[in-house]
Amino acid sequence: MSYMKALKCRECGKEYPKEALHVCELCFGPLEVVYEYERMKGVLTRDVIEGRAPNMWRYKELLPIEGEPSVGGQVGYTPLVRATNLATALGVKELYIKNDAVNFPTLSFKDRVVSVALSRARELGFTVASCASTGNLANSVAANAAACGMESFVFIPYDLEQTKILGTLVYGATVVSIKGTYDEVNRLCSEIAGKYGWAFVNINIRPYYAEGSKTFGYEIAEQLGWKTPRHVVVPMAGGSLITKIHKAFKEFHTLGLIPDNTAKIYGAQAAGCSPIVNAVKEGSELIRPVRPNTIAKSLAIGNPADGYYSARVMRETGGWGENVTDEEIIEAMKLLAETEGIFAETAGGVTLGAAKKLIESGRIPRDESIVVSITGNGLKTQEALYGKLKEPTVINARLQEFDDLVKAGGREYAVKA
Repeated sequence: MSYMKALKCRECGKEYPKEALHVCELCFGPLEVVYEYERMKGVLTRDVIEGRAPNMWRYKELLPIEGEPSVGGQVGYTPLVRATNLATALGVKELYIKNDAVNFPTLSFKDRVVSVALSRARELGFTVASCASTGNLANSVAANAAACGMESFVFIPYDLEQTKILGTLVYGATVVSIKGTYDEVNRLCSEIAGKYGWAFVNINIRPYYAEGSKTFGYEIAEQLGWKTPRHVVVPMAGGSLITKIHKAFKEFHTLGLIPDNTAKIYGAQAAGCSPIVNAVKEGSELIRPVRPNTIAKSLAIGNPADGYYSARVMRETGGWGENVTDEEIIEAMKLLAETEGIFAETAGGVTLGAAKKLIESGRIPRDESIVVSITGNGLKTQEALYGKLKEPTVINARLQEFDDLVKAGGREYAVKA
């Protein structure tokens, strides 16, 4: 049974049928999915959820499909790691890493949104999947389209990380590389979507696609023992994820699945592309577009579609926005790997780097629960670390040379007599 009621304009409130629509015809505001929560009460309970398979579809009543999910049966329910070593390094009491760097099948949170988008697109009769992407979405659309038998066309900026391009081509997608920024790619894709009528997951299917991000928030609350953390730090590109984590917590509270929702939500961006953080720091409701210049290419969206709404979430929850330099991104990636054994992509370095600055400035107290959102795997952005790590030590295959190496390190180790 589906509890999806309609699509509704986030600005004027006009409702639309549950079709491939994404913009209000009256005020041009964005559309989002609304649900019949009253009917859902007593149906979706903690016991029901806990009795289901450990994947994102355990929350299917809160997702925008009308039948059973047909894409992404193994996506989600990624680890929430109690990061004690990292907490010590940062001087905080209770720190967690929500680790979508191990999500299936393409090692990023984008597998959540694509699973929902393609499940809904198939219900609506689409046979071709497409997207504009900064990398992770390209990987996920290509992989999930291949798995469900859809053809895929993927459009990317020409200067993406080679690992992400390879990780899209391998699934047989038609990849089109555009000489321009993501925002220019996205504008072209809007024209293509209008002409060819394909299922562009982040354009005409966007209202359904965006709902998949809520599962990231549902899992945090469930894995914490059915409560929200006091603070959540989230990376921002287009700004959708931060708004949907907020929506997830509100929905769980509405349904009585959590006692209250006291989470403050913070947004993280790279200094070379931080239009949303800039607006928050300036106290402005205007998101001024920028031209991206950062190693965090997965977050390099200079004109974010949900920028206004993500800034509003930060203000309404008592959170804040913070940005970090490319050098701080690298240092945060190394810190996470060295303390918790988690290799995050550059977006993870942005999130942890921003969290570190928020803690040091006192905006996030050191004695309250904190969740840092890691949304992609470091294997996808290895280029960012070239020349930034200690090189391997080269010796000949002689024990004496190794003994000399140990001695030069200044530490003593027990050896057999």
